[in-house]
Amino acid sequence: MKLNKVLFGMMFTASAVTALAVAKAPVIDVNANSNTFDTSVLTQQLNTLSRKLDSRNKAQIKIQRQLEQLQDEVNELRGVTELHTHQLSQVLDRQRELYKEIDRRVNEVLEMTAKAVPEVAGPSPSRAVAVTATGYSDNLTENEAYDRALNLVLKDKRYQQAILEFKAFNKSFPSSSYAPNAHYWLGQLLFNQGELAQANQEFLIVVNKHKNSTKRPDALLKIAMVAQKLNDNKKAIASYQQLLKEYPESTAAKLAKPRLDSLTK
Repeated sequence: MKLNKVLFGMMFTASAVTALAVAKAPVIDVNANSNTFDTSVLTQQLNTLSRKLDSRNKAQIKIQRQLEQLQDEVNELRGVTELHTHQLSQVLDRQRELYKEIDRRVNEVLEMTAKAVPEVAGPSPSRAVAVTATGYSDNLTENEAYDRALNLVLKDKRYQQAILEFKAFNKSFPSSSYAPNAHYWLGQLLFNQGELAQANQEFLIVVNKHKNSTKRPDALLKIAMVAQKLNDNKKAIASYQQLLKEYPESTAAKLAKPRLDSLTK
C-alpha cells in the first residue's frame, strides 16, 4: 500500500515538472516565419527587375525614335541629291546644245572667211608678229578659255588672235572635253591663213586622238583638202575615200564626194 503511494507521488511530481517546463518554453511557428521572409525578398527582387525592364524599354523606345529620325533625314538628303543630280544633268545638256550651236556658227563664219581670204603659201611676217605678240591670261577656267577663243571668231572676228587663244587652250587643257573642237577650229583658222602644214597637224590630232568626236569626219575632209591644195592627189583620194567609208551619211561625206569624183575622172 505504501509502495503504491510512493509510486503515485513520484508520477505526480514528474507530471508537474513536465507541465511546468512546457508552460515556460516559447512557442515558435517555424513555417510561418520562413514564409514571411521568402515573400519579402521575392517581392523586392521582382520590383528591382521590373524597374530594370522598364528602364530598358524606355531606352529601346528612345533609340527607335532616333533611328526613325535619322532615316527621315537620310531620305530627305537622298531626295535633295537626286534633285541636284537631275538639275546638273539638265545644265550639262543645255551646255552641250549651246556649244553645238556655237560650233555650227563658227563653222559658217570660217567657211565664209575661207572664201573671202585669198590663198597664200604661208603667213606673212606681219601676221606672224600679230599672232605671237599678244598675251594670254592663264587665270581662266576651261569654259572661259574656250568661250574667249570662240568669241574672238564669232564676235570680234579677230582670227589671228583666235589662233593664239586656241593654241593656249590646247596647251592648258589637253584633256578637255572641248579639245577635239579646239584642235579642229585651230586647224580651220590656220587653213584659212594658208598655214597648211600646221593646219594638217591639228586635223590629224582630231582624227588620230579623238576617234569618237563629232568633228572627226570634218577633220578627215580638211586633211584631204590640204593634200589636194598641196597637189598630193594620192593622199587626197585616200582621205576622201576613208571619209566616205567611215561616215557615208555625214555632211562632210556629201562635200567629199564631188571632190573625189573630180580627182578620179
